[in-house]
Amino acid sequence: MKKNDFNSSISAKISADEAIKKISKVPEWWGITFSGSAEKQKDHFIVKMGGDSFFNFTVAELVPGKRVVWLVTDCNMPWYSDKKEWADTKLIFDVIENNGITDLAFTHEGLTPDVECYKDCAPGWTHWIKTSLFSYFTTDKGVFREPTI
Repeated sequence: MKKNDFNSSISAKISADEAIKKISKVPEWWGITFSGSAEKQKDHFIVKMGGDSFFNFTVAELVPGKRVVWLVTDCNMPWYSDKKEWADTKLIFDVIENNGITDLAFTHEGLTPDVECYKDCAPGWTHWIKTSLFSYFTTDKGVFREPTI
């Protein structure tokens, strides 16, 4: 992980195991079109954000109660000059539980300030982690909004 990769974090009164399970229920907290499965290592899933956009993911690593890593295997971001900007990047969710509170550290490895989508993707991830995933952890309901892209 490079220091300039996008990072966001939250803490919630939830077990680490439950946090990992909820992260894997992608459509419940990330307001997108979803197909496939994100519940086991080597699972594949596709996220669509409208139009010709798509993001293909593989669950590259899954350690119950500790970590899940999604690898972007292919994508199409038609609104940017580099339509494959997310390809080969990783979404990393690390959790640590202490006294009934779980800290989540999210990193989008490869999403750095020098890539075109950073100006849109950083505020987007901030919303999806700090608002929607936090709400899903604490109330069982994500907070959806229209993407800014």
